[in-house]
Amino acid sequence: MYYVPHYYQYPNYVQPAIPAGNQQVYWPYADVRDAATQFNSYPYPIDQRIPIKDYGPNPFVINIDEATKQNKTFRTALWTGPYLQVTLMSINPGEDIGLESHPNLDQFLRIEEGQGVVQMGKQKDQLTFRRNVYDDYAIVIPAGYWHNLTNTGNTPLKLYSIYAPPNHPFGTVHKTKADAIAAEESEEKGNSTVHGKTPDEWVRYTEFLVKEGLEDVKRGINAKHILQEFILMGVLVGKGYSPEDAYRTVEEWERTGESKLLQQSKMGRQR
Repeated sequence: MYYVPHYYQYPNYVQPAIPAGNQQVYWPYADVRDAATQFNSYPYPIDQRIPIKDYGPNPFVINIDEATKQNKTFRTALWTGPYLQVTLMSINPGEDIGLESHPNLDQFLRIEEGQGVVQMGKQKDQLTFRRNVYDDYAIVIPAGYWHNLTNTGNTPLKLYSIYAPPNHPFGTVHKTKADAIAAEESEEKGNSTVHGKTPDEWVRYTEFLVKEGLEDVKRGINAKHILQEFILMGVLVGKGYSPEDAYRTVEEWERTGESKLLQQSKMGRQR
């Protein structure tokens, strides 16, 4: 089974998607000339954009200033890997991130638009460190420090945050601060979630792989090969790949011969 959509032949290219409704998108090129150059080799019009989502743990390049400014959610994970995470945040006027402390990670914040005040301290009720922050200011929060950031301006405070190691589940999207609080309360209550999804949400998320597996059954591909491929795909999804990317990757291993065992099992050969 070698079904690989035509756009996957470009190894470093992220497939654009035409936004639907109010879908959040960013423009990843500095100007039209950059876009025209980039798209010259690809069969897509230059006015297409790609959605803001979690692109970890794959190699990734982005104009972080533009992505941060265009983000309208309280928090969206942009890249999550085993050791580091990047999230985009938009804090409404008068709103704050919320007083918190991360015992086991350091945090870096950068303000791209707006103004605010940051407070930090070793004790929850003794935030002795206080600074006003503006565009282009960076904030470094050591592990174990209580901290808060409040928007003191009249426009949304746009920033991005780097956690090392990651602090939120892969693919986290909190449209509002209330959503973020609800998610944290759910985790504290011990609700059955794995990497931010309930069992039923994982079932729905992997429906693409289920359908592809059933198609292979219909095509008469032997059971060992199907199990090998789709177990591998499941492992990659657990590592942060989307189901579609996991499918493409394993198919590429088979097609190129990077995995001799996959090729052998498809032909029914045993070792």
